[in-house]
Amino acid sequence: MSFLYFLEGIRNPIFNALFQFFTFFGEELFVIAAICLLYWCVDKILAYKVAFSYFAAGLMVQALKITFRVPRPWVIDPNFRPVESAVGTATGYSFPSGHTQGSTSLFGTIALASKKKWVRIVCVIMFLMIGLSRMYLGVHTPKDVITAMVLALVVAWLVNKVLDSYLLDRRNDLKISAAMFLIAVLIIAYALFLYGSGILEFRYAEDCCKAAGAGLGFSIGWYIERRFINFDTRASLPAQILKAVIGLAVAITLQNGLKLVLGTTLFAHCIRYFILVIWVIVLYPMIFKRFIKK
Repeated sequence: MSFLYFLEGIRNPIFNALFQFFTFFGEELFVIAAICLLYWCVDKILAYKVAFSYFAAGLMVQALKITFRVPRPWVIDPNFRPVESAVGTATGYSFPSGHTQGSTSLFGTIALASKKKWVRIVCVIMFLMIGLSRMYLGVHTPKDVITAMVLALVVAWLVNKVLDSYLLDRRNDLKISAAMFLIAVLIIAYALFLYGSGILEFRYAEDCCKAAGAGLGFSIGWYIERRFINFDTRASLPAQILKAVIGLAVAITLQNGLKLVLGTTLFAHCIRYFILVIWVIVLYPMIFKRFIKK
């Protein structure tokens, strides 16, 4: 907590705005939108690598969160005060940091995959600043941030350097899909067991079920796209803009609208994120493959 108190001591309105700006790039909305744009419009293979890193590390982080159940810094020390504007997005347990994991999975994977030095430098600066922002804002401890960052980087390195050729070999598609599916199912079962046993509160099980639902959607959607759709990202600039705007608009509508339709049970959260990912990976590419010309 001493480092967090040091950061609290140097807070001012300019720093508050600066670090709130950086922390936005670690939020679920930004990371998912970035993966969507990469996948639909830029580089499908890179998007797959980012998605594998993001979902695999994300499921691990959720498992660690509900296993260790570490409270937020202001709960550990009631005398400590976070930046109020950051508390709203600080859901779930503190250890490890979800924002740090998400941003490191995104920017870390891009840095490892890129051959351009300036891209690597920018990406490293981004995930380091996002990690620092979580501590400056007072919503995570150094242990939360460092653990999430190391875990995400290890997974990103494995995806880029060790499993690269394995992931791209179509003969392995079913095995990879089944493994991801099984991991997501186990995470759901674990969260439901802890919740049913009275160990885990509903609000803490929510994030876990959302992540696992997205993992299920990715495991199935990735296999379907690879085997039966195999779309091309190339299109004219106006078509790319249209593709991005429509796809993101529908994704945001699904994320919010399905909550009204399905409700807010743990099962509903799982189904909602499953449908959202299936839209991104399978349904929308099927549509624009048919109607958008290169």
